[in-house]
Amino acid sequence: MAAQRTAVNPWTWSVEMGYHQGEVVTGHTRTLYCAGQTAMSADGAPQHPEDMAAQLALSVDNLEAVLAQADMTLANLIRLNVYTTDVDLLFQHYGVLALRLAAAEVAPATTMLGVTRLAIPTLMVELEGTAVA
Repeated sequence: MAAQRTAVNPWTWSVEMGYHQGEVVTGHTRTLYCAGQTAMSADGAPQHPEDMAAQLALSVDNLEAVLAQADMTLANLIRLNVYTTDVDLLFQHYGVLALRLAAAEVAPATTMLGVTRLAIPTLMVELEGTAVA
């Protein structure tokens, strides 16, 4: 049985920003909990120091790679947590993420948090997702 998603939006302003306040998911058979994905190369080296747009793009690429390994895509994403060391700078480049989500026709429930630092000091953004199939 395919997963059925029902958006929960007591207010509509978040939809304009590209996310739902919540999603009810029924009928799914598999849930994937993704570890935080950052701008790391395949061999585990941090990439793009001081370049938020490039770090965000690679973080999405890496999230998509984890999803693909589980036979899923961004379209399966129901929850996305975004951690950043610079909220203002991330908002300047948020279109990098928003366009990818829009292309997948998905608006996962999302939380963005400003943090003091990530595990590797040169990293500025980390994406943590939950997906269902």
